[in-house]
Amino acid sequence: MAPTYPSFGILAVDDEPAWLRAVRVALGRAGIDNVLTCQDSREVLALLGAQPIGVILLDLNMPHISGEELLARIGAEYPQVVVIVLSGMNQVETAVRCVKLGAFDYVVKTAEEDRVVAGVLRAVRMLELQHENREMASRVLAPVVERPEAFAAIVTRDRGLLAIFSYVEAVAKSPQPLLIEGESGVGKELVARAAHELSGRVGPLVAVNVAGLDDAVFADTLFGHVRGAFTGADQPRRGMIEEAAEGTLFLDEIGDLSSASQVKLLRLLQEGEYFALGSDRPKRLRARVIVATHHALAARQAEGTFRRDLYFRLCTHQIRMPPLRERRGDLGPLIEHFLDEAARSMSKKRPSTPKELATLLGTYAFPGNVRELKAMIVDAVSLHRNHVLSLESFRVAIERAGNVAVASTGPGENPFQSVEVLPSIHDGVELLVQEALRRTGGNQTFAARLLGITQSALSKRLKAARS
Repeated sequence: MAPTYPSFGILAVDDEPAWLRAVRVALGRAGIDNVLTCQDSREVLALLGAQPIGVILLDLNMPHISGEELLARIGAEYPQVVVIVLSGMNQVETAVRCVKLGAFDYVVKTAEEDRVVAGVLRAVRMLELQHENREMASRVLAPVVERPEAFAAIVTRDRGLLAIFSYVEAVAKSPQPLLIEGESGVGKELVARAAHELSGRVGPLVAVNVAGLDDAVFADTLFGHVRGAFTGADQPRRGMIEEAAEGTLFLDEIGDLSSASQVKLLRLLQEGEYFALGSDRPKRLRARVIVATHHALAARQAEGTFRRDLYFRLCTHQIRMPPLRERRGDLGPLIEHFLDEAARSMSKKRPSTPKELATLLGTYAFPGNVRELKAMIVDAVSLHRNHVLSLESFRVAIERAGNVAVASTGPGENPFQSVEVLPSIHDGVELLVQEALRRTGGNQTFAARLLGITQSALSKRLKAARS
């Protein structure tokens, strides 16, 4: 059974059955289907006590209990419920009185139904934000991961990453987009899958890599088409949005989307509906949208290469997955995990890990992050013949990449630019040697690699310093 939206009920109270039917249809077109109706104002308080109601559409002119009297009683007994007052007359004094009694909005019933729907959508979003804020506040005070099994595919003991998991748990049920930023290979799709699992949505997670898609292919991929929409469209095709109904639509590499496609995505998120190519019948977006990119979207929208309005639509919930070089404490667990996985997939006995392996890999920046580490270990296990895993394939991979040092500054940045008093050349070299030895646990071979000199040259320098 498909879940209803929102998670709390919308109660429409009016003694006119025709109006109740009309408002249910109007809200349904806007994607709100958790709607209850009530024709007798005397039953409202009992309904509030029996089930979770978030928003009430309340007619003022009703028999038995008037709308104003009921508004006052709801405010006293159920202050958390949002009330939108509906009246057949546009009276300023009445509107002011209702607002003082706690009404969220005052709408004239003869106004366009879009005004009523927009008011309900604002109220729903406000309640969702309140819930998310409470959830986030509790996570800040106690940043624990309540469902670690959802993140089982991500091997870590890094506190920063665990805090990200806690945040993802807090926003998993939100209908708003989630933006995941991070370098290639850090596990952005794994986080998206965890968020989908935690969301409780009954539909599937549908992943689409949008990098390189031109505008026409992007539209057809997401929206689908009807028969005869274009030359060669002999059969209708469901788009990925429809495939992800009641689930999650994951758009990877969103930062590479063309300008025209950005406009289409913006309209989808703003309106909550779309048209299959060749069709004039709108369809509702019934999936939660998660996007990922290896770009810094804030910088791209500042440069003008990514639409600012789309960026702010996407960044309601936002995380940055740290690169492996920022979580070097995870190297050990990741090495063990991938060794077990590789040996099992190749039906080999798991090799022993040389104690120097973690030290060697700790000197490397891993531009390909966790994905690159896994590839290194799979390659090493495939070549493995003896009891202890050889370091040679790792050395070759690092030398081939030509990027040994773990970068603490960005490309081209001067690490001394923030130092007020510069050390002398002699002292600078000595400090550099000491840091290289510290990072490698005293291993001169690996320290020499970090410094870009031979092991014998480093040995001579150390001997000279001691004499």
